[in-house]
Amino acid sequence: MALLEKIDSPTDLKKLSIDELPLLCDELRAFIIGELSTNPGHLGSSLGAVELSVALHYVYDTPDDKLVWDVGHQAYVHKILTGRRDVFHTNRKTGGISGFPRRSESPYDAFGGGHSSVSISAALGMDVASQLKGEKRKCVVVIGDGAMTGGLAFEGINNAGVEAGDLLVILNDNDMSIDPNVGALNRYLLSITTSRRYNRFKNKTQNILRAFPFLFKVIDRSVAGVKRFLLQRSNFFESLGFRYFGPIDGHDVKKLVKVLQDLKQIEGPKLLHALTVKGKGYAPAEQSQTTWHAPGVFDPDTGRRKRVKANSRKFQDVFGETLLELARLNPSIVGVTPAMPTGCSMNIMQAEMPDRVFDVGIAEGHAVTFSGGLAAQGMLPFCNIYSSFMQRAYDNVIHDIVLQGVNVVLCLDRAGLVGEDGATHHGSFDIAFFRAIPDITIASPFDEHELRNLMYSAQAKPCGAYVIRYPRGEGYRGEEWRNEFEMIERGKSRTLHSGNQAAMLSFGPIGNEAADAIDELVEEGYSIEHVDLRFAKPLDTDMLNDIWSRFDKIMTLENGVINGGVGSAILEHFSTLEQNRPHRVVRLGLPDKFVQHGPVDELATICGIDKNGIKRELKKLISD
Repeated sequence: MALLEKIDSPTDLKKLSIDELPLLCDELRAFIIGELSTNPGHLGSSLGAVELSVALHYVYDTPDDKLVWDVGHQAYVHKILTGRRDVFHTNRKTGGISGFPRRSESPYDAFGGGHSSVSISAALGMDVASQLKGEKRKCVVVIGDGAMTGGLAFEGINNAGVEAGDLLVILNDNDMSIDPNVGALNRYLLSITTSRRYNRFKNKTQNILRAFPFLFKVIDRSVAGVKRFLLQRSNFFESLGFRYFGPIDGHDVKKLVKVLQDLKQIEGPKLLHALTVKGKGYAPAEQSQTTWHAPGVFDPDTGRRKRVKANSRKFQDVFGETLLELARLNPSIVGVTPAMPTGCSMNIMQAEMPDRVFDVGIAEGHAVTFSGGLAAQGMLPFCNIYSSFMQRAYDNVIHDIVLQGVNVVLCLDRAGLVGEDGATHHGSFDIAFFRAIPDITIASPFDEHELRNLMYSAQAKPCGAYVIRYPRGEGYRGEEWRNEFEMIERGKSRTLHSGNQAAMLSFGPIGNEAADAIDELVEEGYSIEHVDLRFAKPLDTDMLNDIWSRFDKIMTLENGVINGGVGSAILEHFSTLEQNRPHRVVRLGLPDKFVQHGPVDELATICGIDKNGIKRELKKLISD
């Protein structure tokens, strides 16, 4: 690390000669591989953007020039070069640096990351602000070809072609997001990439421009027509007002520097098409790009990954296996996912029934509305979207599912605390924002058996929009995760443990923490009734009325924000009942602030929803 150890800022980077940059890139790759082998993070995307990161900070004057990373999976080198090398070992840990760009962390993080396709719109806003303030500033976006499939990216680039003063969009084209990219745009980029005639013409044009600058305007006017002739179509980006450059080898750092230096002199909206390899420089990551997007702990020498226990089963895998079982029984069932068939385990059904699974690209709103259209013609979509990403499709759920009166099962993976990805990925808000919608069902399983039963019930007796939320990670049943399907009546709870001192009303898998806490309290002589709500909407009002009549001390528990969540719903119901004696209701859940990154168990302790926190609050409730 002879070069890397000298770099604490881009100013230090600029002291290197251009011939030293390839060696620095090698050192950065070795550093990232070594760090992430013991402290897991997003490996493949960061390895694929090493040269881009080095060249950008070498050429541009950050942080005055604004550099915006779409999503931010690929920004580890950016962080290392901008003063965070010595704290990089804290990446994604509680109290450490974030795994994504974050404005509060560094002035070099021009805009926060975590969700896809936002970069062009954000950078355009910065560019226009600079124009309004009379500032001369460069704004640069790095966006992957997967993120370019998101609708917001198209909205941004359409507006930028008119409004941008000095905006460069770098299309980091590795033909991968997490799973392989899909759609017409991906095929179009491939056609540009493989057009030898176009690339030969482009190189000749660039040479002419260097030798005869006065020909620039003539070439500029004619090049669009020539491109249409060579490619037999118009250039998509230039039709939107962008000057298109490329494709270029995104791993030739010296060539990248020279091209960026040239582009820095050209104002207006520009797009540089860079071809990269996800996982570049580390054979296991190059050979299995989906697996090595975020591989967990691994041996950097052998590439051997740490395996989970043989008898463990993730909730997502139970979903995937169950969906295939149900699809075999019900020919109307189809699967829909926005670019996450592996992440949500819909690839299990996809392998057997490829014609009935639809990966629509990174386009959550489209996934929901597409599902609505399928349902309008008699199909029964299971649309699986991570809870935090479902925030992006809220209007689509209201307008295109609920108001249409169609039957769609909305499966929300990664509900509640998700851990090291932090505030942008926690599934904190879905209970609260869905609860406001009329004619919607919101359910959450206590364990894997309940997940299977809820999925079975949702398709056996369709009732409009049916939300099933479940967490990231392993379940509780081990090898006994598979059960015979049982029908669960919509809006009906179940009692797990009887008692007489206090009542615990839990929603979803977080109820297992409550069950463990109650077991320990029973051994200490306490008597607590435990109800698994199953549904946040509709609530089991008969059960709630009974609890109100028998208990003065009641606690609610959920893995979501308490403001507007299921605890709030229960309080709202209790307010309609006769207040014939004093009651105390305590709500446990996520606080009214953004929970940062860290291991789930540590975050649960901080939020007071782990076993010990629940036990402590129950004791306090009973003793007061």
